[in-house]
Amino acid sequence: MTKFLILHGTDGSPQSNWLMWLKGRLIGEGNSVWLPQLPNSDKPNTTTYTDFLLSNVDFIFDNDTVIIGHSSGAVEALHLLQHLPEKSMIKGAILVSAFTDNLGWESLDKLFIEPIDFESVKTHCRQFIFIHSDTDPYCPVEQAKQLAEQTDGELVIFEGQGHFNTELGPQYRQFPQILDIIKTIGQEDT
Repeated sequence: MTKFLILHGTDGSPQSNWLMWLKGRLIGEGNSVWLPQLPNSDKPNTTTYTDFLLSNVDFIFDNDTVIIGHSSGAVEALHLLQHLPEKSMIKGAILVSAFTDNLGWESLDKLFIEPIDFESVKTHCRQFIFIHSDTDPYCPVEQAKQLAEQTDGELVIFEGQGHFNTELGPQYRQFPQILDIIKTIGQEDT
């Protein structure tokens, strides 16, 4: 059984976009899923988020764990990995619409109060997959390319899918393509 942690984006909730749909599908396949409401998500703060996530003693980060983050949740996933206990190693991270700076929005400043130490991040995660669209109106694809390079990760680029959210349309109440990507986590080990 794989344990999934799913992190929503800015001003979001567990009910945002495709997250509840994904949770249901993963549980239906026999996995466990934690999809928390991140505190004060209108002004995401990696320190607050990481403290909150690590305070849940019932969720253990180990080789059966996969983190999935969307937008600022993807940025938080990297910060969280940096702060896992020294010997903790997770199976994989799938980061959708990730970015590297505040995108010109003051409300995102506290996502970057601490620089990401990519060498530390890589010691806690076996596989990184970045999912991005060539038409994301907020997060430049160049930033996802940079993150994939810094983590030795894979970059999957979709055409014309915006920010993978319901702003593009109601089709992003679901995200079936991510299920195929999730199945590739851990395949390089076999």
